[in-house]
Amino acid sequence: MIDFTSISYLKNGNPKQKLAYKILNENRIMDILHEFDPILVGTVPINIDIENSDLDIICFWKNQRAFREKLIAQFSEFKAFRIQDISIHGQLTTLTNFFIDKIEIEIFGQNIPTESQYGYRHMLIENKLLLEKGDNFRMEIIKLKQQGYKTEPAFAKILGLEGDPYQELMKFETAYPETKKRIN
Repeated sequence: MIDFTSISYLKNGNPKQKLAYKILNENRIMDILHEFDPILVGTVPINIDIENSDLDIICFWKNQRAFREKLIAQFSEFKAFRIQDISIHGQLTTLTNFFIDKIEIEIFGQNIPTESQYGYRHMLIENKLLLEKGDNFRMEIIKLKQQGYKTEPAFAKILGLEGDPYQELMKFETAYPETKKRIN
C-alpha cells in the first residue's frame, strides 16, 4: 500500500500527480505546514481526479489561532486566498483556499490527528476499493465526478450504498483492517 503520509509517490505518478508534486515542492507547502502533520488527501493521490480537482491538504492543529496565523502569514499573497472557520460534524475546522498555477489548494485543519481525520480515512478506503475493483470501477467513479458528484457520493452510488455516503464508506474500515492501522 502507498504511504500517503509522504508526497514522494507523486513524482512517479500520472501527469496531475507530477504537477501536484512540483507545485507542492516548489512552493514548500508541505515544509511550511510540517508542524501540523500535513497529508495530501482527496482525488489526486488515488488517481480519480478530474480537470478542476483541487489539492486537498489536511492538517492537525493543537492551537487553532497559531495555525490560522501561519496560514495567513504564509499563503495570503496567493491568488484568491480566503480563510474561514466552520464547524464540520461539531469540529471546529479552519479552511483555507488559494490558487497556484491555476491549481486550487485547499488546506483543511482540525484538532484531530491527520491520520484519524475522515478525509484520510476515506481516501484509504477508496484506494483499497479502487485496487480491488479495477479500472472499470475507477472510470465509473471519474465519470460520476465529471457529472458533478462529490467523491463519497460517487462511491456510494456505484456500490449501491444507502444513507449518508460518508458514514457508509466508514463501514469498510472493518473489511479493510489495514486502513485502520494508524487510527488513534
